[in-house]
Amino acid sequence: MKTTLLPLLCLAFVGSAGAADEPKPVAKPRPPVALTVENAGQDYVDQGEYANDTSGVQVIALGDDKFRAVIHKGGLPGAGWDKSPKTEIEGRRDGVVINFTNASLTCSLAKGAFTIKSDKGDGGVMKKVHRTSPTVGAKPPEGAVVLFDGTSAAAWQNGKIDDRNLLKCGTKSKDIFTNFTFHIEFFLPFKPYGRGQDRGNSGIYFQDRYEVQVLDSFGLKGEHNECGGIYTKHKPAVNMCFPPLVWQTYDVDFEAAKFDEAGQKTKSAVMTVKHNGVLIHDKVEINGPTTASGIGSVTPVGGPFQLQDHGNPIYYRNIWLVRK
Repeated sequence: MKTTLLPLLCLAFVGSAGAADEPKPVAKPRPPVALTVENAGQDYVDQGEYANDTSGVQVIALGDDKFRAVIHKGGLPGAGWDKSPKTEIEGRRDGVVINFTNASLTCSLAKGAFTIKSDKGDGGVMKKVHRTSPTVGAKPPEGAVVLFDGTSAAAWQNGKIDDRNLLKCGTKSKDIFTNFTFHIEFFLPFKPYGRGQDRGNSGIYFQDRYEVQVLDSFGLKGEHNECGGIYTKHKPAVNMCFPPLVWQTYDVDFEAAKFDEAGQKTKSAVMTVKHNGVLIHDKVEINGPTTASGIGSVTPVGGPFQLQDHGNPIYYRNIWLVRK
């Protein structure tokens, strides 16, 4: 027993020592969150929207040289897409070219051009486009309440302005509001490694009760918890989220819930929302506060605006409203 046991113990010791000495894989460091186009890198240059007369494609950067292409028939969302089912294709960078393939399509992206070839031999080329909201920079009309114009955060509780004269998320308006039309512009960071609610998350709360989601949902389905969604209540009619690092707009018409003389609610709040100039909610009723609202009940009393801080660097500008 002694002559056979000792070699076995030695082998066991050598095997465990050898395993401990094996080098561990080193995780590839993730780049920092980008807040400027200049610091975003090549993935951001390639990400974006491409279109021709018959189709549109949204290319999403996913980190580690991975991409997803979302192809729309007719054109881009809000600009020709016929709302038929979208085609999604996974892709990977190979040098200066990003290749996308599935069972019926072979696509490539290089130098600002997205090329599609089908298994039938037909295809086309789409060039990169840069869309801008038609209401970006909209000036407040006479009589408007200006909540933020880049010069002061005095209208906001603990409001903070950065060195670009932008209002940081994580604040509430000092005043409360009931019925109004409202304009706001927001800026999302570039987080290619982020997924779901970690990809540039914030939210704009109306009366601190009803949240319209702010999120980098570029190219996604357009759900209630994505950009433009009335959180947990209504998904947008179309996902109008632009790529990050581009100024985007919400233009909102808000009618507060109505009550009778006894204080009983007779009608829910109603919202009409345009995202980047496109109608995404048309007089939708909101039957109660959205999840995580600051005011958990509906009363005849109005409420403040909240620009939610959800751990992401989101910035706002050009905020104003007209009372009704």
